[in-house]
Amino acid sequence: MDRTLIILIVMALFMFMLITGHKISSVLFTAGILGIIILSKGSLAQVKGIVVNEPYQQIASYTMSTVPLYIIMAEFIIRSNIIRDFYALIFKLSKGRKAALGTMTILLGGFLGAVSGSGMATSAAMGKVGVPELRARGYSQDLAGTVAAAAGTLSAVIPPSMTLIVYGVAAEVSVAKLFIATLIPGILAMVTYAVVAIVILNTKSEKLRAQAELEAGLVKPAEDLDLSPGRTIFVVVVGAALVLIIFVGIYTGKFSPTEAGAVGAFLGFLVTIITRTLSLDLIISSITSTVKTTGMVLFVMLSATFFGRFVTLSLMPRAIMNALGGMMDHPSMVLALLVLVYFVVFMFVDGAAGLLMTVPVLLPIMQAMNIDLLWFGVFVCMLITLGALTPPVGMCVYSVSAVSGIPMNKMFPLSSIFAAVTGLVVCGLMILFPGLATWLPSLM
Repeated sequence: MDRTLIILIVMALFMFMLITGHKISSVLFTAGILGIIILSKGSLAQVKGIVVNEPYQQIASYTMSTVPLYIIMAEFIIRSNIIRDFYALIFKLSKGRKAALGTMTILLGGFLGAVSGSGMATSAAMGKVGVPELRARGYSQDLAGTVAAAAGTLSAVIPPSMTLIVYGVAAEVSVAKLFIATLIPGILAMVTYAVVAIVILNTKSEKLRAQAELEAGLVKPAEDLDLSPGRTIFVVVVGAALVLIIFVGIYTGKFSPTEAGAVGAFLGFLVTIITRTLSLDLIISSITSTVKTTGMVLFVMLSATFFGRFVTLSLMPRAIMNALGGMMDHPSMVLALLVLVYFVVFMFVDGAAGLLMTVPVLLPIMQAMNIDLLWFGVFVCMLITLGALTPPVGMCVYSVSAVSGIPMNKMFPLSSIFAAVTGLVVCGLMILFPGLATWLPSLM
């Protein structure tokens, strides 16, 4: 059977399973295994060789040990209720001014992304704590929820990010360098989010919506966010310690990403002791959640391995390069096309899953165009950040809606604006100035 026909059959099955709601791990596994069997003309020998060898080689990796460490660190930090204290601190610093409070909410989201590495967890925390305060200070429910969701998406590009770790393992790129490479693009994304929020906040329609909600009694009064001097010092010390461990420690070479995760997890455990939230139930629930999340990540990666092997054997990247033709001589045009493709992919598929689905196909193409794989990893993770805001998936929007009660259809129009503007600004600047992602790692 012709290879092109085989690729079309397998991709048709892939799309059918995806559209009919199968889990991405099942889609990748089924498409990969079936494709390999067809390419082997019904022989199971090659499938057996892959099943016997690939899973162990994929999982028995020192780099993969970072996944459970960062997840359990996030569990301890979030369950210690210290996020509320962080918000109280920025509330005090902003002095209740609505533009400053919105901006600092986004900055806090970036910081919590560095603490938790979970976009959904950060968005949920911001939705629960931040949305009432934002609404009480002149934000409509639409904008308040969108700001909270945007703050949560930053965890995809602010280390320790699960998507960065997954990409590093899949593309065989240094996770430590990926962590450092995302700092400047991540800061640019935070600034762009803040500017978009301020512009929308000052539009006439936004002011009218906020005023109407206030007059209708839909805005709950702001909660008491007083923070004692001792608690303020504690919050600052914890935040500074985590930043030093994750960023400074890795950048200076004092810690590897895995060692930073271990120290961070221990620090998170100490925080639960100091805040007196440590209990047997907290430990059990944190470990259970860590095992479930880690298992999910590893199974998706294994499934992606089978799909990636089919992509290699079918020579799919070469077929795509032939289809692109003259565009291969103009990398900027190919990257602009990829922005559109990824923007659509991440509207329907979760970030890490979409990453593993496309990396086997695109890496050979990037290498053929001499595009730095470190830069490409940061670029794709930035697109994942934007995908968490766009319908119909928009996982961070879902998280905020679940905890705040704000309908998703109210937030999606504004969240799509946030995603579109940030994509044009940050991704555009990364294409024009690749050093935004490669300069800091080159100094390590």
